[in-house]
Amino acid sequence: MTLLQRRYVDPLLDLYRRTPGTTGHIRPADRRLAVSLASRGIPLQTVRDALLLAVARRTLRPDQAPPLPPIRSLHYILPILDELLVDPPHPDYFHYLHRRLASLAPALVSPIDHQFP
Repeated sequence: MTLLQRRYVDPLLDLYRRTPGTTGHIRPADRRLAVSLASRGIPLQTVRDALLLAVARRTLRPDQAPPLPPIRSLHYILPILDELLVDPPHPDYFHYLHRRLASLAPALVSPIDHQFP
């Protein structure tokens, strides 16, 4: 693994591991996907936004909806990443989601607060 990949892969996997709703475990397939995302040039901020959007979609559901099982793999966010790459929302949307989640439960957003350079 190159230095660039380490600067990308390690922070990405740490962010995923700390994201609410995940198992908190990193699997070899998660590491391979992180290397692939680095190779594709996917910005870390886009991955962070995808994780935030995943948390929001899983959290902001009807009260009567059954609980969702934990996210077991980083692969969970691939469709969300594709969505963001094809049609990225205005950056203010992520600020809105962040504020909305913070108002419900600050613990939901504190792990994904990190902004990447």
